[in-house]
Parts: sequence; C-alpha cells; structure tokens
Amino acid sequence: MATDSLLIAWRDVSRHLKIEESCELISELLESELNHGVMMLKGIDLEHSRLVTLAIDAVEGRRLDSYHDRELSETEFTRLLNWCARRETVQISGGATNPASLALPKAPIRGIVGPLFDGSDAIGLAVFLVKEEQGFYAMAEERVARMLDPLSVAVRNDRRLHELQRLRDAVEADNEALLKRLGRQDITDAVIGGETGLKEVMGRVAQVSPTDVPVLLLGETGTGKEVVARLIHAGSERAEGPMLRVNCGAIPPGLIDSELFGHEHGSFTGAVNDHKGWFERADGGTLFLDEIGELTPDIQVRLLRVLQDGIIQRVGSQSVKLVDVRVVAATNRDLWTMVAEGSFREDLWYRLSVFPIHLPPLRARKHDIPALAAHFAARAGVRHGGSPLHLSERDIQLLSEYDWPGNVRELNAVIERAAILGNGRVLFIAQALGSPGSMGKTAKALQPSPEFLTLEELERRHIEDALKLRHGVVEGPFGVAEMLKINPHTLRSRMKKLGVDWKDFREM
Repeated sequence: MATDSLLIAWRDVSRHLKIEESCELISELLESELNHGVMMLKGIDLEHSRLVTLAIDAVEGRRLDSYHDRELSETEFTRLLNWCARRETVQISGGATNPASLALPKAPIRGIVGPLFDGSDAIGLAVFLVKEEQGFYAMAEERVARMLDPLSVAVRNDRRLHELQRLRDAVEADNEALLKRLGRQDITDAVIGGETGLKEVMGRVAQVSPTDVPVLLLGETGTGKEVVARLIHAGSERAEGPMLRVNCGAIPPGLIDSELFGHEHGSFTGAVNDHKGWFERADGGTLFLDEIGELTPDIQVRLLRVLQDGIIQRVGSQSVKLVDVRVVAATNRDLWTMVAEGSFREDLWYRLSVFPIHLPPLRARKHDIPALAAHFAARAGVRHGGSPLHLSERDIQLLSEYDWPGNVRELNAVIERAAILGNGRVLFIAQALGSPGSMGKTAKALQPSPEFLTLEELERRHIEDALKLRHGVVEGPFGVAEMLKINPHTLRSRMKKLGVDWKDFREM
C-alpha cells in the first residue's frame, strides 16, 4: 500500500506544476493511510532568515504565498539548517526544543517534521500534524519520510515556476516601458510606404505569410528586411511562437556551428554546460537568418539538412533532435553569382529561394521619404525632447535630393542626428546631412559657395561699415555703439574677437 502511494505521489508531482495540487493529493494519501492528520509546508527563506508558509492543505485549501510566518534569530536559523542537514524525520511537539519545532503552530500540538531539499540546499519543511496514539507515531513517521522526496520536487518546481513568472513579468514591464519611450504600441516596426513604394512587397508578404515555406529576402543593406521578416512571422500560424534573429555575419566561424545547432557538455574546451542553439530556441516559431551569404560551406550543408528534414545535431552529440522552425533568410549579396562561383551551395539556394522577395532601395521610392522622415522625426522628438518633431518643406527638399546609399537605416540615423543637434527641440537637417562621412549630391550642395558669407564675416563687414560712417568713433552720442544699440564694452570685445581695429577708420 505504501509503495502504491509513493508511485501515485511521484506521478502527481510530475503531472502538476502547481504546488497546491500536489500537496492536496499527498495530504489525502497520508490521511487515507493513517486515518488522521493534516499536512502543511514551510519554506526556508535563506536570504532573510525566516520561515514562510508555502501552502496549507486539507485545512485552508489555498496557497499562502509569501505569508510572513516567523522571523528567526541567527542562532535559531543556524540550528534549523544544521538539523535539516541530518535529513531526519522526527516526532515533535509544540513545546519541544528541537529546531524542527519552529515549524509547528504555537498551540500544544504534535506533529512529524521532515526537511525538504533542492540538491544540497534546505528549502523547506514538511509538517504532518497527527493525533497521539500508542504505536501511531512510528507508522506515521515512516509514511511521511517516504513522501519527502516527491514533496521536495514539488517545492522545487513551484519555486522555478514562480521565478519564471517573475522574470516574465519583469521582461513585459521593460518592454512596455521601452515601447512607451519609443511612442509605439507593439514591437513590430511600422511599415511606411506599404501602399506606395512597398505595395508589391506587402502583397507578396500577404501571400506567403500563411504558408510555412522558407522565404528569401533580397535587397541592399538598410532596406528593412528584418521588418518584413517580422511581418511574415506575425501573419503566420506561428505568430504566438518565438521570432528570433541571427546575424550570420557577426558570429565567428569557429562558433557558428555551436550557436546555430547547440553543443553538449564537454564537447570542446569551455563547453561547461549543455547549450541550446538558435534552432532549438526558435522551435515552434520563426528563425530569421540575416546575412545568409556569410555561412561557411560546412554550415550550409547542415542548414540544408534542417530545411529538408527538420533535424539538428548538437556539437558533440551522437543523437539528433527534431525541430519545427520556419526559416526566413536575408542577404544583400548576389547569391546566384555566389552559386556560379561555387561559394554557395546550389541545392541550398533552391531550398531558400522558394519564395524570394526583393526590397527596393530608398532611392527607387523617394516619394516615401516624406512619410518615413515624419515617422522617424516624431519618434526622435519623443525620445530626445519629450514631444514629436516636425519637418519643414526645406527639410523635405534636402532629404529628397539625397541619394541614400544606406537606405531607410541611414535616413533614420540622419533624423536622429538632426534631433540631437537641435537638442530635441528642432531638427537640424542640413547640418545632419553635411556631417563627415555622408555622401551624395545634397551634401556637396550644402557646402558654402564663395559668395555665401558666414555669420562672423557678415558681422565683421557690418561693424566696419558702421566705423566708416562714424570715422572710427566707438563711444559717445555719435559713436558706433550708439548707432548699433550695443554696449560699448560689448562692442569693443566683439571687435577684438573679429580682428577689427577702430584706428584703421579714424582718418576716413
């Protein structure tokens, strides 16, 4: 009977993640065997040196999570941990001096207490309150001792479940805060030009998203391939699954096998733990392989196997794993030329290019620039100054005349730079476009012509003309300072900085 109960307890712990469900069944099993008893669990809070009630079954029937049960002195806490280390199940009463009695209610009551462990760390106490009968305790202690291992697993599962939930809540809170700062509603980037320059692209995205075939995104760098990849994922049946991005060109060649497919503990120097690769982490979702043309030939062979059979093999493992991953690949290179040169596998090309989508460069859809620039300006204004920024007609003209070799990514960078130069209050588009490193006819057009004077030169000529009229007189009712409505000391300081000497005009 006891063996059957233990098997039932283990099966239940493996089936249920919620500790209330496991505790309720184990409590019922003990009561049915002993015809009496109430079980409760006490957690040992190692960080704050206290006991907290994890759950009470068959009494309250509910969880008392983080219920502050009892603060322990340093001496009590040390004695309790030392007692737990002996891994004993003991009979105890409310008035006993055994450290385990700290887990009993203060009322005069008897019970059986056993420690619960997570590896070598004591994480709690199982308390079974019983009636006092001759010979009853020995049987009850044996039954409770049998249940300590499944109860320990139940508590470990419960702790991990709550930690995962805490981390998830923290990530969601961070995402909400980030989206709020960016002025966006969700993580999917806005698609500007979906009805104009990207109309054909959006049509192909709508066609391929509901399917499960691989997609190859082609186009220059900065054209928005990752945005399109996320749209494909969002429109598929995998939308609730993970969407992960891997830059194949950023992973060192010696690590790309491990990063994509994972590795086993001890498979190479430094492999101290098992490691899930990107394909395992994207299981049930979409994996966006950016810069696919950077993959080495041996990795191309393994990628082809994943696309054909859905099978991966970790580095150092003799077994294979099945994964359910949709691949969206992207490149700014001419893969077909690479196939002809022998640097990219032809069979992999055919697998990836089942449904190619070409993204046009920004210079081919310049009528989208005003809307794109307005979108980026609004976001940059909120980020740097707290309110959206707006572009003037001159700003739009300057942006439209530029060639944009970096495409949408470069446009976003220029708007960000313009907002920073304007301290988040205005946009300095001309200065942002004319910064070192920019290229194109607009940047050249912004260079001053010989006839276009600087402010300092204009100011110098203005002061010199005034000095000519006043014959070099700076102060007084007929001086230049009075004529220009400026303090004489300020004028002299300005003249000194500009290199203007009043003596040169005294004789005129």
